[in-house]
Amino acid sequence: MFTYVNGQVMPNNEVRISPFDHGFLYGVGVFETFRTYNGTPFLLDEHLKRLNRSLQELQINLSITSDEVQDILKKLEKANGWNNAYVRFNVSAGEGEIGLQTAPYQHPNIIVFQKQLAAAGPIAEKRGTWLQTRRNRPEGESRLKSHHYLNNIFGKREAGSDPSIEGLFLTEDGFVAEGVVSNIFWAKERTLYTPALQTGILNGVTRQFVMDLAKESGLHVKEGMYTPDEAESADEVFVTNSIQEIVPLQALGKKAFPGAAGKVVQHLFTQYRSAVRL
Repeated sequence: MFTYVNGQVMPNNEVRISPFDHGFLYGVGVFETFRTYNGTPFLLDEHLKRLNRSLQELQINLSITSDEVQDILKKLEKANGWNNAYVRFNVSAGEGEIGLQTAPYQHPNIIVFQKQLAAAGPIAEKRGTWLQTRRNRPEGESRLKSHHYLNNIFGKREAGSDPSIEGLFLTEDGFVAEGVVSNIFWAKERTLYTPALQTGILNGVTRQFVMDLAKESGLHVKEGMYTPDEAESADEVFVTNSIQEIVPLQALGKKAFPGAAGKVVQHLFTQYRSAVRL
């Protein structure tokens, strides 16, 4: 497999970064994950908007354009031969002196890698489990998609390695937050519910897109502070992320749900797949 590093495409075993990179020393870095469908990245502008906003907040002196990303992806596709792929676009702060830095970072590292994905298949299902591990509070005003991932790792360890199980965090106050690698939604009658950003969740790109699809479909969309009992009282439950798309839950806690047979899930999934033009 080949990876892009600061302007060059190289074999994975040749990738090197300095141990003095502040992304390694202090976790100063952010990333985006997205899919390419037949060589085309989905929702790229939305991912870049969040990435560039995060870079500005971390005082990393870099702004990335869509054309630059498209050029990188073409080079990786040529090297790896994958036009249906998982893409992780990483930016770390770059090398600095040992110690916490207050000045902006001027020489960040850009590392982009792929994993091959099969062409998008039929809708999949998972089971949701409430985690005892609580979702930590964001380090700043809002949650960044940053290299600080220990809370997610603890949640994943608790949920276990079974890919058909999605661990779901509650906040420290016991409100529904998000999945280990997903945002959560539930539908009841003609309303779609999802936790508010005030719970400290990541404002997922797919989360935002699905909310727009729901509104265009005539559903009411409500964001708020909800308890697990409120989520379990729903008609349907599903989770979202940019790689797995829309994933219905066939169970949440001890309650069964219709999973892929849910009408809201089926409709939104169809609209989503139409948007990626498969």
